[in-house]
Amino acid sequence: MYMNFYDSIRSGNKEEVKAMIAENPALLEEKDSKGFSPLVLASYNEQHEITELLLDSGADVNALDAAGNTALMGVCFKGHTQIANLLIQKGADVNIQNSNGATALIFAATFGQEKMAELLLQNGADKSLKDSHGKTAYNHAKMQNLTSLAVKLE
Repeated sequence: MYMNFYDSIRSGNKEEVKAMIAENPALLEEKDSKGFSPLVLASYNEQHEITELLLDSGADVNALDAAGNTALMGVCFKGHTQIANLLIQKGADVNIQNSNGATALIFAATFGQEKMAELLLQNGADKSLKDSHGKTAYNHAKMQNLTSLAVKLE
């Protein structure tokens, strides 16, 4: 059943996901074989409706995957601003740090997602947080030669 659940999430089969959650609400907190929660999978795969369904069904918006990443972190490096906005509206903490100290803002800076960085900053992202290498989002933007983004992160 779990594989079908995760396949349904990845493919965006909202009705199937909804039925499986109704039958077994504990699925919201289960992790797949790689340590990803349903919410991380849905948001990462840009499944907006599934992401919203999972959140409305009680999924923890700040749940961590096996590497300590949140759904918000996953969408930040992919640039899915619409889903990021939904996650933030539903209470995502923009300043959680993963096992390497990275934040959503550091991911946005590292992967050149300027609009994402702006969204995070508008919602309280802390520019001073450092990863395990002592680097801030500003440092990552500079390393990627993203001058316009670095200016916003100073």
